[in-house]
Amino acid sequence: MLVLTRKLGESIAIDDHIKIRVVQIKGKQVRLGIEAPKDTKIHREEVYLSIQDQNKASTETSAEKVQEVANLLKKK
Repeated sequence: MLVLTRKLGESIAIDDHIKIRVVQIKGKQVRLGIEAPKDTKIHREEVYLSIQDQNKASTETSAEKVQEVANLLKKK
């Protein structure tokens, strides 16, 4: 892990396309501004983990569910 120190108004560049700037420091909180291409997905970690969990759950199927779908297709 790379650890950097930045002051208010300073930024970090990632490749040529992403810039992270410290826009506010208030107590124990730091507010960051992120400039990135529109097709770059940016989430807070807890949101990202929730999305990953939902994606994983959506790919898990039981044999019963597969049989139900097969039965429905046979009827048509």
